[in-house]
Amino acid sequence: MIATLRGQVTELGNRYAIIEVANIGYKVFLTDDSIHSLKVGTETFLSIYNVIREDANDLYGFVSRKERDFFELLISISGIGPKSALNIMSLVSSDTLVSAIRSGSTSHLVKVSGIGRKTAEKIVLELKDKLAPFAVSHDSEYSAEISSDMDAVEALMALGFSADESREALKKIDKSISATGAKVKAALKMLS
Repeated sequence: MIATLRGQVTELGNRYAIIEVANIGYKVFLTDDSIHSLKVGTETFLSIYNVIREDANDLYGFVSRKERDFFELLISISGIGPKSALNIMSLVSSDTLVSAIRSGSTSHLVKVSGIGRKTAEKIVLELKDKLAPFAVSHDSEYSAEISSDMDAVEALMALGFSADESREALKKIDKSISATGAKVKAALKMLS
């Protein structure tokens, strides 16, 4: 079982990186934020979750152990596989997800991650009491951030952009921007 990898990034792809360790290249699936934090030719250290099935041996990498632990919580839910969990974690930070789950906000989960209402309810129900290790200071601050981001996504969608394009643009704007209108303006600059 592979638990960590330290090696040189030799290739970056769509949701994966090739990490070379002792002349062996490992294909590691990553969240979008993790992909953007890596550069080809640099050394990296990743916490790994190894999934071995009859037809595959997949590695899922995380820049922190806390992210890997949250990933493991997500895949413990029936119906959430490793790729679904990685997709959920690629759209918003784990702190934001923890805050949404704690507040019981299924509407936030559905809009943010693109999962169905029943699955969102299942995530909230099954994880609400298991989030103690993922303490988030200022839960109300994260709830306000989620609402502002959702409003900005809806405004961008009304302007003709897809939900995925809108979310990606919002992830790239300056984190100090908090007003919904300012977020929309900054995201529009990214999208044009």
